[in-house]
Amino acid sequence: MAYVPILKGKAGEFLALEHTTPEVRSGIRPVMEIVPDLSLRDLLETFCKHAMERVPKGMVLTVDCGALPVERVLEGDSGGPMMRLGESLGQRGVLMCPVVRATDSDDVLSEVAYVAEQHRQGVCLRVSVASGSDKPDPDERLIRRLLCALQAEPEEVDLLIDAGSVQSDADTDVLAGRVIERSHDLLRWPWRHQCVASGAFPFNLTGFPRGQTTAVARKDAQLWKRVVGRWDGERPDFGDFGVTHPRMPVQSRGTPDPNMRYTTTDNWQVFVYPRIRSGNDDFFTLSHDLVSSPYWPPTGPHTSWGDARIHECAHRQRPKAGGGREWRAWATSHHLAVVTSNLSSHGHP
Repeated sequence: MAYVPILKGKAGEFLALEHTTPEVRSGIRPVMEIVPDLSLRDLLETFCKHAMERVPKGMVLTVDCGALPVERVLEGDSGGPMMRLGESLGQRGVLMCPVVRATDSDDVLSEVAYVAEQHRQGVCLRVSVASGSDKPDPDERLIRRLLCALQAEPEEVDLLIDAGSVQSDADTDVLAGRVIERSHDLLRWPWRHQCVASGAFPFNLTGFPRGQTTAVARKDAQLWKRVVGRWDGERPDFGDFGVTHPRMPVQSRGTPDPNMRYTTTDNWQVFVYPRIRSGNDDFFTLSHDLVSSPYWPPTGPHTSWGDARIHECAHRQRPKAGGGREWRAWATSHHLAVVTSNLSSHGHP
């Protein structure tokens, strides 16, 4: 059983991937979503540069550019975002598995087929059962069309069932039922891997009290456990959205207050501190409080690369306390290590 973190393809997440341990790398199958960003002159080039510099050698990066407009970015008969990504990552030596949806256009399917042929790492079929999804269910006709267009066998395809955002017990019940209902049809096919994913972290930190920690239940893990109890066949892999909300973020404005989204077994302990001192020095105080709290693990700074950085901040062993990118990277690093360890040791996230 593997862990499938669906991460936003931004600098902090790539930084966390770069510093994963061999144990974590062997247990994850990361999906990177490309986030639209009008502030970047060349979004795809920035993504590929991060991937080249940060993705550990030999790691296969499953890439989803479904949030981008489908438009030609290369000369010739084809050349949308997927084509350019496949070409650029291939030239940089980064292994890629493209994400596809059963409702994608013929042009997108042809690009995915080309990229899959070039990289030879298979394809990921992403099926949404999220609340408010307006996509038709991929029935047998759609799946046969997809496999034919990709010139692929089901054994070359990873199935990713995405339940989207789960924020309440009611969401858990409804979405678990949808996952099970859809799985009855989808599991007729012998997919290479099967994964059930959802996300429970709030969209942003607005409204969180400052100067203290607030518990946020990991209802994505609860949903997965509920699904597993009713799953027909071998357990699906566990997927989540790391320490972020499933929805694409809006363009950030200003500087975030010092914060840490710290994963424990059942919750995230969310530390948000007011900006009192100059720069981001309040994060030094936050870190000291975190390592002094009951949530600091027995393995301490050895838990992950991110925990080591938090430990340094707590003891003022760093000249600067970092910023939003670093805090997201450290939180993601800790999250990847905790979930991977839990799945390996206990069989649940």
